[in-house]
Amino acid sequence: MANPKSRISRTRRDKRRSHHALTPAGWSLCTECFEPKLPHRVCPHCGHYKGREVVVVEELD
Repeated sequence: MANPKSRISRTRRDKRRSHHALTPAGWSLCTECFEPKLPHRVCPHCGHYKGREVVVVEELD
């Protein structure tokens, strides 16, 4: 097993971890209702995907 010869400083550790941040998911607009939605998913507002209705969305009163 490999063991470190000396302790890694906080600065060196944090520099290594500087690229570990998560990026937010990209949003796209629905082509039917122009509401923001996640790409490659059915629109939760109108139920359309690729220009056709896939899910019937009921209005909540």
